[in-house]
Amino acid sequence: MWDLNSNQMIQVAQHEAPVKTVHWIKAPNYSCVMTGSWDKTLKFWDTRMPNPMMTIDLRERCYCADVVYPMAIVGTAGRGLIVYQLEGQPQQFKPIESPLKYQHRCVSIFLDKKGAPTGFALGSIEGRVAVHYVNAQLPKDNFTFKCHRSNGMNNGYQDIFAVNDIAFHPVHGTLATVGSDGRFSFWDKDARTKLKTSEQMEQPITCCCFNARGHIFAYSVSYDWSKGHEYYNPQSKNYLFLHPCFDELKPRTQK
Repeated sequence: MWDLNSNQMIQVAQHEAPVKTVHWIKAPNYSCVMTGSWDKTLKFWDTRMPNPMMTIDLRERCYCADVVYPMAIVGTAGRGLIVYQLEGQPQQFKPIESPLKYQHRCVSIFLDKKGAPTGFALGSIEGRVAVHYVNAQLPKDNFTFKCHRSNGMNNGYQDIFAVNDIAFHPVHGTLATVGSDGRFSFWDKDARTKLKTSEQMEQPITCCCFNARGHIFAYSVSYDWSKGHEYYNPQSKNYLFLHPCFDELKPRTQK
């Protein structure tokens, strides 16, 4: 943990294998850090204590997670998906059968019109996103869409890229996806339409987020190892970009 006031860093968590996800949970009766790891555990840490408050065993390695109190979701190897409820203390709410056929890369929770977490968007290595409600009123409310793919064919094949991150706009409820193709795209999930796609960057876009008011879209450009070590170029620089975005993320006007 990095203390910005003192510019000091302290260790607040540890696992037996690489840590894949880190999230802060602020509940009425507790605050903690949630970490997910390739050691097949989900751990909850009081940053003042050396040992975890709680450890939850996973069936597989943690690949992605998101938290919006009182809900957490974890995606694992083997296309596993588990929803947790965080009220009182963290506990499993229910497992969900993955709506995607390939490995999960990222997941992001979205809110209903009352501001409560109600579902999630799940991205995979196959250039596809699933929009899924935890308790869908109708099966057709859940759907998937293709993204981060080449427009044309290359020697009879379409290039398909991983979806590296998904973020929901804090005001409009629309979303952004970023991918190994080096582009970001903005989407209106309710109208099921694309709002914008960016120009291609020199390297993949690895992660993204919005500021609290939704005026700035931040994203990072660096190699994501999606093509293996042989495509890594140590001369290529990593970048962080800030993009003004409020109007671009406004939902599509209903006709």
